[in-house]
Amino acid sequence: MVPESAIDGLGHVNNITYLQWCLEAAEAHWLAKTDAELREQYVWVVLNHNISYKNPAFLGEEIEVQTWIHSHKGVRSERCYRIIRIADNKTLVEAKTQWCLLDGTTRKPIIIPQKVADLFV
Repeated sequence: MVPESAIDGLGHVNNITYLQWCLEAAEAHWLAKTDAELREQYVWVVLNHNISYKNPAFLGEEIEVQTWIHSHKGVRSERCYRIIRIADNKTLVEAKTQWCLLDGTTRKPIIIPQKVADLFV
């Protein structure tokens, strides 16, 4: 449900809120697919976001955030998102984020190992 805290001065969901929902979905996906040991070995940082706003959402509407890995190469991974309104299945937002995998200890970029890539096939 869209909470009042997500609503901007124009009466619909604030653009920054959509980005926050995307980041929360990415984190939840990572947490669901990995264990604590893997999360200590690797961390992700954002390189860039691209968001297309298609339709507005309003207070009290039920929405769904979908996310999946589109591709990966080297140290980078492209994650896609779609946010839809449940009532009419309208797409509200389409987004992509370029992520970079870092070594959990050194915080330096590291090539995405196959064991990590396989988690998101």
